Amino acid sequence: MTVKEFLDNKNKMLDRGIVATPYDREYLASFAQANNGSNDFLLMQMAINFGYKLALEDVEEVLL
Repeated sequence: MTVKEFLDNKNKMLDRGIVATPYDREYLASFAQANNGSNDFLLMQMAINFGYKLALEDVEEVLL
């Protein structure tokens, strides 16, 4: 498996999760604002997924 295939596989995994991965920071911020403190577990999971996505994109940018 190449590095590119590995990164693509991990990115696809984020799209298939139970919790939607935010596609950008604005989406995450708007969800948090509309949330008003409820569903904090969901917001936390979305933030974790978004951080993971950003890390994968950074690694891909450096390696490829």
